[in-house]
Amino acid sequence: MRSKPGARTIIRVAFLPLLAAAALAAQPCESCHPQQARSQPTTDMAWALAPPGSNRVLKENPQLILRKGIYQYAIETRDGQSLYSVTDGKDRLSVPIRWSFGVHSQTWVLEYGGRFYESLVSYFAPIHGLDTTIGDNSIHPQTLLEAFGRELSDFEVKSCFECHATNAVANNRLQLDGIVAGVQCERCHPGAESHRQSFAQGKTPSIPQKLGQATPEEISNFCGQCHRTWERVVRDRLRGEINVRFQPYRLSNSRCYDGGDRRMSCTTCHDPHHDVVRGAAAYDAKCQACHSAGAARGASSAAKVCRVATSGCTTCHMPKVELPGGHMVFSDHQIRIVRAGDPYPN
Repeated sequence: MRSKPGARTIIRVAFLPLLAAAALAAQPCESCHPQQARSQPTTDMAWALAPPGSNRVLKENPQLILRKGIYQYAIETRDGQSLYSVTDGKDRLSVPIRWSFGVHSQTWVLEYGGRFYESLVSYFAPIHGLDTTIGDNSIHPQTLLEAFGRELSDFEVKSCFECHATNAVANNRLQLDGIVAGVQCERCHPGAESHRQSFAQGKTPSIPQKLGQATPEEISNFCGQCHRTWERVVRDRLRGEINVRFQPYRLSNSRCYDGGDRRMSCTTCHDPHHDVVRGAAAYDAKCQACHSAGAARGASSAAKVCRVATSGCTTCHMPKVELPGGHMVFSDHQIRIVRAGDPYPN
C-alpha cells in the first residue's frame, strides 16, 4: 500500500487547551468545593487524555524516531499537529494523532480504515524516546498494517476512553462528540451535573455518590474500573510482574486488607483530588494508624507492631517492581513482609 491517510471517523469536538478544559469542567463545582476544584485540574488524572494542540509530550519532542526490525517509526509535530508514521522502506502509512493517552509516557489510539488501533510504539518518559507499547512485545508484525498498530475491539476502545476522559460513554456506548479530555468531576461523581443544576434551580439537590461513605471493597471496585479490579485481573489471567500496576488487585491480596475495615482502602493513602505523593515518609502515619502500640491497644483485632522501625514503612513493605517492557517502576501495593529471594507473589 502506498502512503495515504485511511478513511477516518469524523468526530465533531471543539477542543480547548487541556488545562483550560479541565479547569472549565471544575468551575461549576467550585462554589461549594473550592479546594477540590482548584487542585484536581492540575493532577495527572485531569491530563489523562491530551487532544491535539494540548500535548506537552509531543510539543517538547517534535521529532521521535525508532527502528524496530525492518520498520521505522516517526512521530513528528509541527504547528500543533502530530503525525504518526511507519515505513518498511518501500511503503509508508501515516495518520494524524488525535488521541494521546497518558501524561508523562504516552500511547496513541489511532484511526485508520474506520477502525481504532493502539499504536505499536509508545513514548516512555524514563528513556525520553519510543519503544514497543506495553503488552505488545509478543507481536511480530508481518505487514505494514500490523506494524502500524494493534486493532482494538469495541470493548477496548470504550474502556480506553471511559478511563481517560469524561462523558465518553453513555448507555454503555462510546460517544466522542461532547467528550471532555481527562478525568473530571463528573467521571468519578456521576450525577454531579444534575446536582449542580438542582442547586441553580432552587430544587432539592440529588447527591452524587460519596466515596468517603463507601466500604473499602466498594472503593476498590470503584477505582478498579480503571486500575483493574481483583476479579478482572484474575479473569484476564494477568500473572507476574505485569500486574504490579493494578493497585486494587495487589492491595486486595495484602494480609492487612479487610473489605470491611475502613482504615485500609485506596483513599486511605490517596486523595484523588491531588497527585500521588511520592515520598515514603508521607505514608508512615497511615501505617502507624494500625501498626503502633497505641493503635494495637485500641483495636478489636490488633495489627502487629513492627519491631524494626516506625518510619519508612513503605520502603520495606511495598517494594519497587519494574514493569516488564514498561521502563517504569511501581510500588507494589501487595503489602507484606519481603524477604530476599522470594518470588513475585501473584
